[in-house]
Amino acid sequence: MKAIVCDEPHSLTLVERPDPVPRGTEVLVRIGRVGLCGTDYHIYEGRHPFLTYPRVMGHELGGEIEHVPPGSNLRVGQTVAVNPYIACGSCVACRNGKPNACVNITVLGVHGDGGMCERLAVTEHAVIDATGLTIDQAAMVEFLAIGAHAVARGAPKAGDRVLVVGAGPIGVGTALFSRLNGAQVTLVDTRQTRLDYARDVLGFANVQKADADLSEAMRLATEGEMFDVVLDATGVLAAMANSLQFVAHGGALVLVGVAPGDLVLPDPEFHKRETTLIGSRNALAADFDRVIAAIREGHIPTEALHTHSVAGNDLPTRLPELIEEADHVLKAIVRF
Repeated sequence: MKAIVCDEPHSLTLVERPDPVPRGTEVLVRIGRVGLCGTDYHIYEGRHPFLTYPRVMGHELGGEIEHVPPGSNLRVGQTVAVNPYIACGSCVACRNGKPNACVNITVLGVHGDGGMCERLAVTEHAVIDATGLTIDQAAMVEFLAIGAHAVARGAPKAGDRVLVVGAGPIGVGTALFSRLNGAQVTLVDTRQTRLDYARDVLGFANVQKADADLSEAMRLATEGEMFDVVLDATGVLAAMANSLQFVAHGGALVLVGVAPGDLVLPDPEFHKRETTLIGSRNALAADFDRVIAAIREGHIPTEALHTHSVAGNDLPTRLPELIEEADHVLKAIVRF
């Protein structure tokens, strides 16, 4: 089978590898589409802290089943997505129903080889029924589940003011599910092109560029009360710390993006709001289920989210170009 290997930073190679042989309860999935995300870009650029090279990237996966173990409820030919967070099942987080925060987690495409290849053998528990979705839509389920999980963590309700900081794919997914909760959503980003797309194509009327006037604009937009829930999807420490000022008294700050280093918040501002500070990591099965149901029901504009397609053979040359074009790329999907 064909596979794309990141041998070292800034080096991708298209190689031939033996087809995987499923063992025990593993399912063999023929990979049709692989979504690209910030993790993949960071791996290519040598900026991922938990990775060793060489590595087959890819954790936003859509495909069809080629083999199932005996007694499986899955079937050959079924369209599926893949939950790339392989949990141990026995640590404190797993025992408490939070496998997304597993102490010993293995993420496909990060800690082990992922799905940037034609076939992948993966434990049956990680295979998600995506019947009714296209292969392209199946490859978008994972990144949307990150946003759905963040919204579940922050729990905005109908009528709440919600601020999403960062209008990349994760931020947009977070905004979409906040809107589905009935919240009044405002999107903030440093890039006007991203905001224009969110407004003109995705229908988010309230967008604001992150500039020197941002604080005053947010104050005026909320009559000085600020936002019930702020979800920061930037993965930038300075932005994450700055997001505290936008939290209403009694509100919540949800950190969706992750960044290396120490996050420092001004304690008086944190305490006077009685802020609820929430981390959001990966996604749970319930989040994947919500995403798939929302796509099936037509609530997620997947065609508008999918802005770029790349043939697998072309990825070694196209990936650096996509990084250069980042302001105009929402979700790029690789075809196998």
